[in-house]
Amino acid sequence: TKVDIEAELQTYKHSRQGLDDMYNEARRQLREESQLRQDMENELVVQVSMKHEIELAMKLLEKDIHEKQDTLIGLRQQLDEVKAINVEMYQKLQVSEDAMKEKNEIIDRLEDKTNQINATMKQLEQRLQQAEEAQMEAEAEDEKLKQEYMNKSESLQKEFSQKEKQLLQLETDLKIEKEWRQTLEDDLQKEKETVSHLRIETQEIINLKKEFLKLQEKNKQLKRICQDQEAALEELASKLSESKLKIEDIKEANKALQGQVWLKDKEATHCKLCEKEFSLSKRKHHCRNCGEIFCNACSDNELPLPSSPKPVRVCDSCHAILIQRCSSNVP
Repeated sequence: TKVDIEAELQTYKHSRQGLDDMYNEARRQLREESQLRQDMENELVVQVSMKHEIELAMKLLEKDIHEKQDTLIGLRQQLDEVKAINVEMYQKLQVSEDAMKEKNEIIDRLEDKTNQINATMKQLEQRLQQAEEAQMEAEAEDEKLKQEYMNKSESLQKEFSQKEKQLLQLETDLKIEKEWRQTLEDDLQKEKETVSHLRIETQEIINLKKEFLKLQEKNKQLKRICQDQEAALEELASKLSESKLKIEDIKEANKALQGQVWLKDKEATHCKLCEKEFSLSKRKHHCRNCGEIFCNACSDNELPLPSSPKPVRVCDSCHAILIQRCSSNVP
């Protein structure tokens, strides 16, 4: 029974280690999702500033047109062309505003999901802490029962050995002197009392075994709770992956508005440079310049781009090309 308990404790420690690893991985993915969300908000701020500049340019053009209507009648054709350009710019501005509204709605939904995930993680932490406390209490009770059982078993063995010696002595006494029969009968009476006492102690040992079985049942219940927590963590990981896919879709839509080719995650299974296969540990990363997918080692560079004044992730190839351009432009 002691070996079985140690094996079960070892299995519980391994499962606990796996839970800690999965929890750390989920926290790391959540931090990356927050960073991606911050990048999207920065890109939206840039687009809003571009919108204000376009509106200011439209106001200046309209003012210039009203001033020239009084003096330049011969330029009506050019004025019509400018009006057509203004209409087209207004349409583009309207399209960009609609896209911004959609992105804001998507960001709000992602924030709600992030809050739900945080609440779920807090509940899981509380459940795990309760399970650990219950496990510690069960281990302490188990240790006490073991110590009591060992002490009682040792005392019983000593008493048995003593009684065996006494029986041998009594047998020799019976062979040597029959006169001591009465004394031997008294000793036998004492032995009977001792046997009854031993029977009582044996019953106590049986009761201790029953309590030990109850502790084993509690241990099984704790294992079931750990399995439920593992299932909840798996569901949390699936939710995180779904939110990651939605953020990647938003980034792809934004790149499409800017006229760049943004490769989808499903279309890439290997890194474009080192050709290593992607996995849970080797994650996918987009280059903000070319839109291709690389591993972390091949895209561990940051440079400011025309579309983003803040330094963003670029691959090794684009990093070398951009550095070369900057060096050639410097006199």
